[in-house]
Amino acid sequence: MTKENLQPKHDDNFNYSDERFSDIQLLRYRLNGYESLSARQRTLLYYLSEATLCGRDITFDQFCKYNLRIRKMLEAVYVNERKHSSSDSEFRALEVYLKRVWFSNGIHHHYGCEKFQPAFSEQYLHRCLSTCPPASLPFRKGESLEDLEKELFPVIFNPDVLPKRVNKADGVDLIQTSACNYYEHVTQQEVETFYAQQKQSYEQEAAGRGENPKEPPSFGLNTTSVKEQGTLQEVVWKADGKYGPAIQKIIYWLEKAMTVAESDRQREVIRLLIDYYRSGDLKDFDHYSIEWVKDTDGRIDFVNGFIEVYGDPLGLKASWEGIVEYKDLEATKRTQAISQQAQWFEDHSPVDPRFRKPQVKGVTANAVCAAMLGGDEYPSTAIGINLPNADWIRAHYGSKSVTITNLTQAYDEAAKGNGFREEFIIDAETLEMVNKWSNLCDDLHTDLHECLGHGSGRLLPGVDPDALKNYGNTIEEARADLFGLYYIADEKMLELGLLPDTQAYQSQYYTYLLNGLMTQLVRIQKGNHIEEAHMRNRALISHWVLDHSKGIVELVNIQGKGTCVRINDYPALRGLFARLLAEIQRIKSEGDYEAARHLVETYAVRVDPVLHEEVLCRYQKLDLAPYKGFINPVMKPIYAGNEIVDIELDYTESYTEQMLRYGREYGFL
Repeated sequence: MTKENLQPKHDDNFNYSDERFSDIQLLRYRLNGYESLSARQRTLLYYLSEATLCGRDITFDQFCKYNLRIRKMLEAVYVNERKHSSSDSEFRALEVYLKRVWFSNGIHHHYGCEKFQPAFSEQYLHRCLSTCPPASLPFRKGESLEDLEKELFPVIFNPDVLPKRVNKADGVDLIQTSACNYYEHVTQQEVETFYAQQKQSYEQEAAGRGENPKEPPSFGLNTTSVKEQGTLQEVVWKADGKYGPAIQKIIYWLEKAMTVAESDRQREVIRLLIDYYRSGDLKDFDHYSIEWVKDTDGRIDFVNGFIEVYGDPLGLKASWEGIVEYKDLEATKRTQAISQQAQWFEDHSPVDPRFRKPQVKGVTANAVCAAMLGGDEYPSTAIGINLPNADWIRAHYGSKSVTITNLTQAYDEAAKGNGFREEFIIDAETLEMVNKWSNLCDDLHTDLHECLGHGSGRLLPGVDPDALKNYGNTIEEARADLFGLYYIADEKMLELGLLPDTQAYQSQYYTYLLNGLMTQLVRIQKGNHIEEAHMRNRALISHWVLDHSKGIVELVNIQGKGTCVRINDYPALRGLFARLLAEIQRIKSEGDYEAARHLVETYAVRVDPVLHEEVLCRYQKLDLAPYKGFINPVMKPIYAGNEIVDIELDYTESYTEQMLRYGREYGFL
């Protein structure tokens, strides 16, 4: 890659920024290089995109059992009232609340998980419901308006009812204090005992069958755990089970996608996913995941299913998500330069050799453009993905990693000239360095995190992959981040042509610690602790480094500016990252729950209220939204007779109209 290629691409004509409400700014993403795809490939994108949108209601229901009814009720009110109440202050408050429900896939904040409170009154909502056409409201058979309000009004208006979607507070029953809809009438202890017994039984039965007992399915991944007649049971999410109407629609579009697949292998991967959706058998999911990892030759790929476990306080149940993507051919040169050296990175990692993989297998890394986002990946989404999650599949078959370039491009373009860096970066020299290199280094750190970090290291024999329990997600994200932080400063980056000089990495070190120590606090409400796993990870790393730095890193007060991060010795800081990476990997490899708990509770949870107040005040004067998400493009089929001959893109649909349309067209539950 030449030096010219190292600079990020910009597009001055596409309008990336869109509307803003509450603490959220909406962006648009462009499908760069779409014109280079064939008509058949575009049709494949379309079919996969329809499958991605069909699971939307599943995610709403998983996040809280009242979400779908509340969303449908509010949508009916909004459509009925907007014709004549657009200037009414309570209607405007209801509109903002509904937009937040859409954005978060429910009534709890998408990042902090706290329930947001409406700025309109119960009396106002009652009046609006009284004038709605009854057919537009989500009544159950025989239900009255009074019944509907009796069930849903306390959930909306009472702050003490279901206050947290995912509660991770130490020392309480995490299931009974979380509003997520994965468990019914069970306790944390009952669930942990149930799945421990399942794992033990599996190991005994697998050994008796001559199978490998260390290749277990991801127990609980696609079920709701309920107690019936005093016994814990599982309700499976599958085509003829829970969420069946939506899953059947997903299958319909996946079958369409099979007809235009890029290869026989891709067609087989899609078939295996359909088999899993029909059976609900986690062994079918593992079979699909293994073949999906092997399918690397095509330009188009997708994620569709019950994947990530961050929405479950125990890290067992998976939210439904979807994303359709195609390779960014130029940027993929960067990710492949990294992935082709995966064994070198593993061998030179600063962790105990016992915890390294002696042979790294199947690491595939691509830079991609997102074509459609769905479920837990929409409207707020990841900028990098590494799958599958099962440790034994990653060890034996490898993993796929992607960095999503058109989303990072949209973020970068929207941030131009917003004053954030000028406010929080310590001095002009550091600001110049960050402005010059941070976009490049952000992408490179994401590549290292996703392509290598998550796939690095190994568990010691006999260690349960779920041994870290509710701390597992935070430890895993910290492990991947530290891997990236350590290696971004390595001379290997220059050798591979990924960085231009030995100083560029410093921009990543500075912005990472600035975020972890200070600026991510703009996402926390006053008086709250840090809950979200990625935020906890960044806080853990940054505060541990500050606590152990002995002057390497400081928080200093600059006259006329306020508290700032100062880094006095960048090479020494890399040494601290290496020390912490070694310890985090040990915790992961040995399944050391108590050490994980100590690190997270000591460094990742609590917030300094004085610093928090200062950061919020400084951020407020910039008039920025701390959270961003995306509006999807519209894909419009072009027909010749009954045959699709091409897919046209439309970027003009508004957020509100997109959400209302999705409710009409993909409301299968």
